[in-house]
Amino acid sequence: MATVERKLSDSSMSDEKSIANEKGPLDLPVLDAGVDVDPNAVGDVSEDVRAIDLDESGKERPIETGEDYALRLVSLDDDPTLPILTFRTWFLGLGLACFAAVLGELFYFRPQTVQVSGLFLQVLAFILGRGLEAVLPGPNHAIDKMRTPDNRFWRFINPGGFNIKEHVAISIMSTTASDQAIAISVFAAQDLYYNVSVGPAIGIFTLITSQLIGYGLTGLARDYLVYPTWAVYPFLMPQVQLFDAMHRGQGAFLQKKRRVFFWSVLIAIFVWEWFPEYIAPTLTGISIFCLADRKSPWVTRIFGGAAGNEGLGLFALSLDWNYIGSGGSAIGSLFTPLATQLSIYSGVVVCIIAFCACYARNVWHAQNFPFLSQLLFYQNGTEYDQLSILNADFTLNNTLLEEQGLPYYAASQTLYQLSRTAYIGTAVTHFFIWHFKDVWEVVRNVRTHECQDVHYQKMKVYKEAPLWWFGALFCVTFGVGLGLCYAADSGLPWWGFIVALIFSAAFVPILGTLYATVGYQPSLQFLIQMVGGAMIPGKPVANMFFTLYGYQTYQLTLNMLRDLKLGQYTKLPPRVTFLMQTIGGIVGGILNYVIMKSVIAGNREILLDVQGTNVWSGQQVQSYNSAAITWGALAKPLYAPGARYGFIPWMLIAGLALPIPFYIAHRLWPKAGFNFVFTPVVIAELGYLSVGINSSWMTSLAVAVFSQWYLRKYRPRWFRKYNFLLSAALDGGTQIMVFVYSFAVGGASGKAVPFPNWGLNPTGNPDYCMRLGD
Repeated sequence: MATVERKLSDSSMSDEKSIANEKGPLDLPVLDAGVDVDPNAVGDVSEDVRAIDLDESGKERPIETGEDYALRLVSLDDDPTLPILTFRTWFLGLGLACFAAVLGELFYFRPQTVQVSGLFLQVLAFILGRGLEAVLPGPNHAIDKMRTPDNRFWRFINPGGFNIKEHVAISIMSTTASDQAIAISVFAAQDLYYNVSVGPAIGIFTLITSQLIGYGLTGLARDYLVYPTWAVYPFLMPQVQLFDAMHRGQGAFLQKKRRVFFWSVLIAIFVWEWFPEYIAPTLTGISIFCLADRKSPWVTRIFGGAAGNEGLGLFALSLDWNYIGSGGSAIGSLFTPLATQLSIYSGVVVCIIAFCACYARNVWHAQNFPFLSQLLFYQNGTEYDQLSILNADFTLNNTLLEEQGLPYYAASQTLYQLSRTAYIGTAVTHFFIWHFKDVWEVVRNVRTHECQDVHYQKMKVYKEAPLWWFGALFCVTFGVGLGLCYAADSGLPWWGFIVALIFSAAFVPILGTLYATVGYQPSLQFLIQMVGGAMIPGKPVANMFFTLYGYQTYQLTLNMLRDLKLGQYTKLPPRVTFLMQTIGGIVGGILNYVIMKSVIAGNREILLDVQGTNVWSGQQVQSYNSAAITWGALAKPLYAPGARYGFIPWMLIAGLALPIPFYIAHRLWPKAGFNFVFTPVVIAELGYLSVGINSSWMTSLAVAVFSQWYLRKYRPRWFRKYNFLLSAALDGGTQIMVFVYSFAVGGASGKAVPFPNWGLNPTGNPDYCMRLGD
């Protein structure tokens, strides 16, 4: 049994010299599994506990374990009397949910996959919440007087200070609404490639249903993916610490320093981001090699990357936080553990070598096609006409297929499929080797042994959301979703709908454990598309819907589990979390559809273009549609044994063996660090650079090493106090700028206003690399 000792939150400090006077619980024994913590071990709060953060040399210990995250980075403070469902909560929650859904849909059509940052929404909610606190009328009475019947209405309107629980509830509702629904890929692909416009009723209710159907799985998985201490969710730390800095210790000197630090960084990055995003796009990816040789295709392929689908970005320097940080990169440089990020970038290095080798040796006729592309091609390199092989009901016509021939992928996309197929098998083996025992112990004892995590124990003062709530929502959305599959003429039979949900449920514990522990959310998309193609051959639209319910259900289940953990960390009642997520999903579904139709109507030709622009791109729709055609309509002729891409499904089996050598090595040499090699992450990112703007990955790696190694190990005090706030400020300021830019001059309001060309805003590629295909 290890001993984990927790010091008080920074909010209890007045300055550096008063640290010895901090008060808080100490000496919390925690089992290695991170599940059982004896609540009776909490010491007297009047005792001096500063020494708990010091090692033998008198210096503060680094943040290393899951228990360190839960007990040294997250406050245990709670006030169950704080009002939550106030007018401010509903007004700002619904308003920001609408705003986040619109912004998330705009980001969906960006050249690089960008998610709406929860930190950005959190900052915006705080600013608006404090504003309503100041302007709304309310009683100027003590809390006990406000409980009288005469003051209930005014207490609902403005109960006083904008509190942390209102803030968390608003953030969860808006974050849920911002989730980019895969149903958008289905409807956008039907509109762009099949000339089928889905009606508002079918579109909106499909979006809502697909967003919420995973809630039944959430209710079952919370016992082992939310409650235990080892379910850390490291990417939540910036949000949790920002809530703490904004609402706790308002009069403390050090807490004031943290707030000043946060707002200063946020304003500075907001101003700076106008340069790489609009005024000087060259700053998105500065490549010395491209400046030295502007006429070499290979220089562009290897060292370019500042434009969509341009190159691999090797040795490029990016000064655009939109791509360096958590918004544009696959993982957050400032908060994801270093072992996870090193696993990712190890895969990226292999990715570069593999992409270049395949193209140089003309593997799979690579030189006939663009270096990076998600589209389908004829062998001569022209774009494949997918409608020419389909019947009027969008099923495969074998006679027409013989006339047109089978399509080809770009080599980079083939390698991407290889990696995303192999890592599923790798993830399964990784789960059973490293995590199955812990999860099984929780599941086996869930009815007889109560979780002893300190945050879970603090939450016992609130009523739990009963399991039947989750079950009822699942049953309703199941029935509606099944009916909509037929109403939309999807071609997906009832049994296919059920099988898709079964696959999703099976992988929640396997891949969800990786998400909760190391902060990496693996994609299940290729496996679901493969299974759908095998079960329902010749029907690409049916494959899209099979993927929608098989993959998105899993993905959004993990997102909902993430929000439940955020509620546990911040002590938001579980029933409020349930309510906020449900309403957020409904709001998001409605607005996602409306904005999708608007963007497609105004930018159809750009969305169909391979490279798009620096503002708009259809790369996500292109990729989703290409996969639906190949897996849905052409699964047998393309992926059967002996077929052109018949080796790809076998990667699922090959991936099963990949974690085993590292496990054996760890057992032989337990101190060598082989347990920090996350093989599913390494394998998944072998195709990382197959799409989008790639000029930022080396800068992201440098930031990760500086933050997660140097600061975490050698400056643990600064790391604990400011690192996550820095991440919150950079993400928040950047996404505020992107929103303002999109509507002011980026074209989201209907008309783009390009910045005049000059040295750092050239015509062609922003990094001066040769523009391939010209």
